[in-house]
Amino acid sequence: MEAKFLSSNRSNISSVPLPRHLPKLHHLPVLAVLTRRPENITGVREKLSSKPVDNIAELTRKTVYNDNWFDQLAINHLSRSVQAATGFRNSKTGYESLVQAAMDASQKFNLIQQRELVLQALDSAFPRSILHLIKTVLPQSKFAREFFAAFTTFFFIWLIGPCEVRESELNGGKEKNVVHIKKCRFLEETNCAGMCTNLCKVPSQTFIKHSLGMPVNMVPNFDDMSCEMIFGQEPPMSTEDPAFNQPCYKLCKANHKHRVKCSR
Repeated sequence: MEAKFLSSNRSNISSVPLPRHLPKLHHLPVLAVLTRRPENITGVREKLSSKPVDNIAELTRKTVYNDNWFDQLAINHLSRSVQAATGFRNSKTGYESLVQAAMDASQKFNLIQQRELVLQALDSAFPRSILHLIKTVLPQSKFAREFFAAFTTFFFIWLIGPCEVRESELNGGKEKNVVHIKKCRFLEETNCAGMCTNLCKVPSQTFIKHSLGMPVNMVPNFDDMSCEMIFGQEPPMSTEDPAFNQPCYKLCKANHKHRVKCSR
């Protein structure tokens, strides 16, 4: 699927027939909203112990997010982009709206269609001219990998939850190219490993590689809902990726959906 996406025209990113047509989304100053500087990190209050998760009681303690109006604007814009791609509207707002849009995609389309629809939504949500500029100015390098890691932890808390930059070994040296997400907001809200892999992991890896020229491997942990984004690392084939071979995390209600036999 990713190969198809990379070789296709971005203006015709998906051939999936949409159930209904929605008005085309216009590119407002979206990038400034979607990648705004977090003004109040303390607005996120975690009700989860810092100790390793070893029981259901601890795992069910949800993180409370106090999204400000910038966060709400970014979340609603992304949600509308997903709704436009799938053709299914919902009347919810905030992160609930984004989760509902993802659920509609998960329930009404097959795995390949889900991934293509998310790619279409991401392509609509982010101005391609800005992405092309970033890709041109920041070609693959240690600086670029560390920049993308820092950028993600600084500007995308509203989407993925609190995270931090960590170090890893790459090309014989050490780089701060890893984003560690302590408890993924999307996985926590959807409670489904299949939605994580097919509506987040795979399409995000493809979109970032294609739009920014930066390979990234997303490594979710279905036991504690953490995740790592490793910039500069090519993801393995789906048949070899542990994310598709290990059991879902303890609370998943559809633990069979993330097991696929198709290649990435």
